[in-house]
Amino acid sequence: MTVALVLSSLNGYASASNVADFSTSLDYAQVTSVVATQSRDGNWCFDTTVRHNDEGWRHYADGWEVLDLAGNQLGYRHLAHPHDNEQPFTRGLCGISIPKEVTTVVVRARCNVHGYGGKAVTIDVTPRSEARFSVNN
Repeated sequence: MTVALVLSSLNGYASASNVADFSTSLDYAQVTSVVATQSRDGNWCFDTTVRHNDEGWRHYADGWEVLDLAGNQLGYRHLAHPHDNEQPFTRGLCGISIPKEVTTVVVRARCNVHGYGGKAVTIDVTPRSEARFSVNN
C-alpha cells in the first residue's frame, strides 16, 4: 500500500509552528513543491523542492524540515552545500514516522543567513490507504 501526495506552490499555515507569515523574497528559502509518499511500513518519504538565491558558501539554503502543527520536528534534511547553478532543486528524506494522531504536517526550508521565514507547504496526511492525491495551486 502506497499513498502519494503531490503539492505545488501552496502557502503553509500552521499557527503553532509560526509559519503563517512568510517572506516571498528569495533571500529566504522557499518550498515550491513537495511529494509525500507513505510506504508499506507506515513511514513517509518527502521529496521537497526548494528555491533560494544561493550565493556560494556565504549564503545558501542549508536544510528543510517536516513539523507537526504543534511545532515538533518529525524529520530534518540537511543540505550540505550551495546550489548556485541548480535552482530550484529537489532533495528527499525517507523514514519519517508520523504519529497516527497527526493529520497535517508543515514542510519549511531554511538558509544559513536568515533561517526560516520563506514559504512553507502544509500537507494533509490523513489519507492512509492505497491512493494517489494531487493538489495544484
